[in-house]
Amino acid sequence: QVQLVESGGGLVQAGGSLRLSCTTSARTFETNYAMAWFRQAPGKEREFVAAISWSGANTLYADSVKGRFTISRDNAKDTVYLQMNSLEPEDTAVYYCAARLGPVAVTTLVSYRVWGQGTQVTVSS
Repeated sequence: QVQLVESGGGLVQAGGSLRLSCTTSARTFETNYAMAWFRQAPGKEREFVAAISWSGANTLYADSVKGRFTISRDNAKDTVYLQMNSLEPEDTAVYYCAARLGPVAVTTLVSYRVWGQGTQVTVSS
């Protein structure tokens, strides 16, 4: 069974940084896979944050995080990362990593079929 396990969430003051990690049981994938991070704040819909292609050459970001967040991956470790800098209270949410069975990064939620359990990020003002 394919699993994604996130870690690295926590409580941080505004202006601070966190790095999220997501490790996959990638050996169960039969093809190359793109990865993404989404987030969901209380009372709001889940929204796209960042995505990265299988090779890592292509990345996509939501306008709200562009210039502050960086997505990267280490395929040798079956892990994707989200470095979050200059955090704002508006970044408070549960962050989910997701995988799609194909090498191309996309922003649409429905394209991602495998999801982690989520990790809480709280930014205090």
